[in-house]
Amino acid sequence: MSRTKCLIIDDEELARGLLKTYVAKIDSLELVGSFESALDALQIIKTETIDLIFLDIQMPDLKGTDFAKLVDAKTKIIFTTAYSEYALDGFELNALDYLLKPITFERFLTAVNKLEANNSNESQTTITVKSGYDLHKLNLEEITHIESDSEYVIFYTGNNKVMSNQSLKSLERTLPNNFMRVHRSYIVNKNKVTGLKSRDLLLSDLRIPVSDSYFELVKKELF
Repeated sequence: MSRTKCLIIDDEELARGLLKTYVAKIDSLELVGSFESALDALQIIKTETIDLIFLDIQMPDLKGTDFAKLVDAKTKIIFTTAYSEYALDGFELNALDYLLKPITFERFLTAVNKLEANNSNESQTTITVKSGYDLHKLNLEEITHIESDSEYVIFYTGNNKVMSNQSLKSLERTLPNNFMRVHRSYIVNKNKVTGLKSRDLLLSDLRIPVSDSYFELVKKELF
């Protein structure tokens, strides 16, 4: 099995040392480099395929959030910082996770496990949905959107729909990256989005409302 190639970028020597220790404990991780400055890491991301970066946010020269915008979209980011107020910035950049210092090994391991779950989800082509006593195997690419209706969710695939007793929150953890929460009541398939009109996403003839809390993230991710 191929190992996950990762970088550590943090201007604090103690933080870099701790993360190196944690990475060394996990056989599936391969540390390619450790850098005090994000500027020093620019060359390596241009010449090597990096799967994962443990990235501090508040650094001199180049902030982690700015560096993340220069990284290939396939490279996953786990932000590390002592400042909880930067969490929103991290999640708006679609970070895999956000670790608040001091970082325990248990919390580090939880973040790394998200990478394995994420990689597994990205290879999914179908999802099995329980509806009453029936099981439906749905093609993920055919799902246009998912709507919350009380304690149920409704999967829409073209002219068909399947109702299941579960929550959007639980679905968010299992769906691949091409699905995105845009409202407390809606998840959409990003590949089906055709436009944005006022505060509504257009999925061909469908209009899906976007809530204020998701609006800026939707614009960044989809347009």
